[in-house]
Amino acid sequence: MEERLQKILARAGYGSRRACEELIASGRVRLNGQVATLGMKADPLKDRIEFDGNPIAASEPLVYIALYKPRGVLSTVKALDTRPTLRDLVPVPEQIYPVGRLDIDSEGLVLMTNDGDLTNHLTHPRYGHEKEYRVLVARHPDEKQLETWRRGVVLDDGYHTAPAKVRLEKFKGKGAWLRVIMREGRKRQIREIGSRLGLPIVKIIRTRISSLQLGSLQPRQWRKLEPKEINALKGK
Repeated sequence: MEERLQKILARAGYGSRRACEELIASGRVRLNGQVATLGMKADPLKDRIEFDGNPIAASEPLVYIALYKPRGVLSTVKALDTRPTLRDLVPVPEQIYPVGRLDIDSEGLVLMTNDGDLTNHLTHPRYGHEKEYRVLVARHPDEKQLETWRRGVVLDDGYHTAPAKVRLEKFKGKGAWLRVIMREGRKRQIREIGSRLGLPIVKIIRTRISSLQLGSLQPRQWRKLEPKEINALKGK
């Protein structure tokens, strides 16, 4: 049965449908020897579909992995230089990709999977799934700074961040640990907010994605999700 290429790619573990549309638009996907374009359909049992010159597997066992990404590791599966990536930390045979990203200087929970539908469900803005962080700032925040963060902050590019839950967890020397819960995740958003508020960010640890918790994982450690965790992420 014919389906849209981005759906086939997502099911084969190449990312969310949106991400797979970008792969097609970039010219990295071929259908029966020809460069694919958006809107094309294919039958994975009859047609030859290639990504970067390699035939894709029409179906692959679905894999769900929770990983503690340490600082200094890129939130990608392939680097253009010698820096380590998430894929270097998880030696499984399946083609898995991160659900969302953490910048190279941040650490904590990353979900890796080849379930494109779940990836789309967790990353599409309309679903507004929560992400929770422990954030170490270099100064003691006052209530005005915290309240501004909670209401939303206008960033340098004019973007107004959505309301967030922010509370003081404890002081640490001249700094403080904050607990931050957000429903959006623009690139380096927490660091930009801290800069705008006069609260330089020292450390960011993501502890939760939707219902999935970091738990007792330590940097570089990973584990496969339990069926009940997968069902919770899918809203079952």
